[in-house]
Amino acid sequence: MKELIDYILRFGNLNKQQTDLIASKAKKFELKKDEYFSEAGKIPKQVGFVLDGVFRFCYFNNKGEEITNYFIDGISFVIDYQKFHSQVIASEYIQAVTDCDMLIFSKKDWDELSNTIVGWDKIEAKIYQKCMTEAIDRRSPLVSEDATTRYLSFIEKFPNLVNRIPLSYVASYLGITQQSLSRIRKNIR
Repeated sequence: MKELIDYILRFGNLNKQQTDLIASKAKKFELKKDEYFSEAGKIPKQVGFVLDGVFRFCYFNNKGEEITNYFIDGISFVIDYQKFHSQVIASEYIQAVTDCDMLIFSKKDWDELSNTIVGWDKIEAKIYQKCMTEAIDRRSPLVSEDATTRYLSFIEKFPNLVNRIPLSYVASYLGITQQSLSRIRKNIR
């Protein structure tokens, strides 16, 4: 619970009563490897805070190919924020790539935090902004770089993931085939 409170306090000041309320709403939750936290075609019902583990955001393109769009590892929120906030059907999957330990908040509990804690909406907006900035910073170079440079950037930005997740997910994220990724990895060793 300390990780969650410490993380939130980076985005605003809260008193003990407010942090106790947040802690009282968070429920411990385990998700096994390959299980979905949120699924395309369904309305997201909860906010997650990752204590340990790796998630990926993915979708299927119009050819039916699975595309990995983003990874989350370690201490961070995991949520399809816009779909959760608007309570509309998600277009992406959020899948556990490893076994994950997390804290979750139901929609009702999350709304209660928003309605009870003065300034919660500002903290929430700052957290969302940080997550969006990180996602853009990690994805932007993938458009203009060659495959080898993209892989080297991936290693730099996600140093703990390379040996923890399937190469097929890495290749999908980089927009290359698994065979190309194997060739790149062999050439840079």
